[in-house]
Amino acid sequence: MAGAGWAPPRLDEFILTERLGSGTYATVYKAYRKRDTREVVAIKCVNKRSLNRTSVENLLTEIEILKTIRHPNIVELKDFQWDSDHIYLIMEFCAGGDLSRFIRMRRLLPEKVARIFLQQLACALKFLHDHNISHLDLKPQNILLSAPENPQLKLADFGFAQYMSPWDEQHVLRGSPLYMAPEMVCRQQYDARVDLWSVGVILYEALFGKPPFASRSFAELEEKIRSERAVETNLVVEAVRKDQEGDANAALSLYCKALEYFVPALHYESDARRKEAIRAKVGQYISRAEELKVLVTSSNKNLLEKGNPARELLKEMAKDKPRLCTALEVASAAIAKEEEGRDDSDALELYQQSLGELLLLLAAEPAGRRRELLHVEIQTLMARAEYLKDQIKMREAQSMGKEALAESVRSTCTLQ
Repeated sequence: MAGAGWAPPRLDEFILTERLGSGTYATVYKAYRKRDTREVVAIKCVNKRSLNRTSVENLLTEIEILKTIRHPNIVELKDFQWDSDHIYLIMEFCAGGDLSRFIRMRRLLPEKVARIFLQQLACALKFLHDHNISHLDLKPQNILLSAPENPQLKLADFGFAQYMSPWDEQHVLRGSPLYMAPEMVCRQQYDARVDLWSVGVILYEALFGKPPFASRSFAELEEKIRSERAVETNLVVEAVRKDQEGDANAALSLYCKALEYFVPALHYESDARRKEAIRAKVGQYISRAEELKVLVTSSNKNLLEKGNPARELLKEMAKDKPRLCTALEVASAAIAKEEEGRDDSDALELYQQSLGELLLLLAAEPAGRRRELLHVEIQTLMARAEYLKDQIKMREAQSMGKEALAESVRSTCTLQ
């Protein structure tokens, strides 16, 4: 609802409620249509007094474009109205917020999710370019999600959009610096293809949690874009930090996740010098991951040994609780399966079955010594399950990395 100190404008057909966001010229509100349907919409309220000549032209272009296009991955303009103080754009409401918030809440997106979003963004962009429209301000904040669960991506905010044929060139600076193509940043002529650069930056941010050229000033941004130095991923920086702090478990996990992104890069990179640099990185991460694996395996054996006495005592105290006894037996089977070292996937499945039951039992367990022991046992088993999950991922990542390195060396030798 409206907070203290401000109130939304009034519109005859709508009830304006919470503020969804605001910018230099406009504020966006969630609203309900007063008619029987109670349709939920988003209303962009543009203050006329804040508009200069350029922003008026941009607003008119935005209305013109959105009134003439319909696409499932582009936010719909349902209507527009005006009064003496404001211009109102009545838009489709997207309950999932924007892509920037979606990434921030998850730190980074799984490749499968990023792939689906990129396909939807590509569909919207192709539709626009087929109609000679360039967005010119593509960024996660301007990409909305239809719903919190299983969202559909919706391209929004056409305030900088222009009708541009593929061969048209412009020089007006538009958009947000972090997502601008080099031609724009370096103040050169540009064409409709600048949108494609922005898509690449958005994809990088989805996968790694921050833009590739994050900078504190325009000059720093230009310098980073012009530089030939390879962009370091957030995962690698974090892995090195955890490694230096002596957190072998976290470092091992992060190195393996980094390999998941570097291996495809090694496969697709066509520039010989960059390929060699990536090859060296992959080799370095595999080598360090193998060293960390030895440390982690040793520390986890100690963890198991420490857990044994408490586990046996908990089993004794659980004799009057058949469900608890069964769950602990499943946990013991998981540990035995893991120690055999033959099928980690089976062991992980047993851990997950046991933990699912033990967490339910913990919630119902009254305070006392048995609850304390059960809490400790759950923490131990969770640590074992996470470790095992990382082991499986690490083996897959290392295997992929070694295969990619071998293939890369073979292809280089063939070319020579």
